[in-house]
Amino acid sequence: VLQGYAAEMDNPLMAHLISPELQNKKDILFGNMEEIYHFHNRIFLRELENYVDYPELVGRCFLDQMEDFQIYEKYCQNKPRSESLWRQFSDSVFFQECQRKLDHKLSLDSYLLKPVQRITKYQLLLKEMLKYSKNCEGDEDLQEALTSILGILKAVNDSMHQIAITGYDGNLNELGKLLMQGSFNVWTDHKKGHSKVKDLARFKPMQRHLFLHEKAVLFCKKREENGEGYEKAPSYSYKHSLNMAAVGITENVKGDAKKFEIWYNAREEVYIIQAPTPEVKATWVNEIRKVLT
Repeated sequence: VLQGYAAEMDNPLMAHLISPELQNKKDILFGNMEEIYHFHNRIFLRELENYVDYPELVGRCFLDQMEDFQIYEKYCQNKPRSESLWRQFSDSVFFQECQRKLDHKLSLDSYLLKPVQRITKYQLLLKEMLKYSKNCEGDEDLQEALTSILGILKAVNDSMHQIAITGYDGNLNELGKLLMQGSFNVWTDHKKGHSKVKDLARFKPMQRHLFLHEKAVLFCKKREENGEGYEKAPSYSYKHSLNMAAVGITENVKGDAKKFEIWYNAREEVYIIQAPTPEVKATWVNEIRKVLT
């Protein structure tokens, strides 16, 4: 893919096949695939080869290189832009010619999906290895490697949702790390304002997608898109946010194990939040508690 497609975009002999709108778009189409390739080729593969005779110690390779695996996050974040570009130009003569020369049965988009599939495959391989490595040297490393890879997958997944937020004026990066995201039923109860609003708010919950950052929690409304692939992915229109410095939390709400409260400015605004399950609630309450303390 790097030699037969990406490099060909810079090949003067192929230039006449590339439409003007596609020129200089190589980085959007391929993201940081080259970086991923070099990491595997020069670093990770060589590490793995050291353990050919000691497969149970392979967990160490992952742990030593865990920071490098974050290059996948960058790749996945760029994927929607790459896909939308591909859809515009998928029938271009340039791509057809590259595919013909490479004698590939599949078109380029199948290969651009490979890094996304690769990072998800690692956790399956590690789980499988753990099954056969009970109580042997290295099983702790394998377990830790699995936990770390699952952490990276969660970060990738969270960031895919985060880049779909629309209508937020500020810079999301200034809110600190994204810790959690998910969909909830939300009821509000404001001290200020019309009592009628209060009564209405009691009964009908709003569907909100929450993004918990270190410095703020964002409330968004999820919009399902109609389309194919990433276009079908939802987008989230920003509604409002609460600064974590002024947030308080009530962990238990009478009569419902799935509900908790977030309140703001000494209970001036109260948000009753209902998680899909008690387990999801527990994870969120834990994370919020960590931020507050």
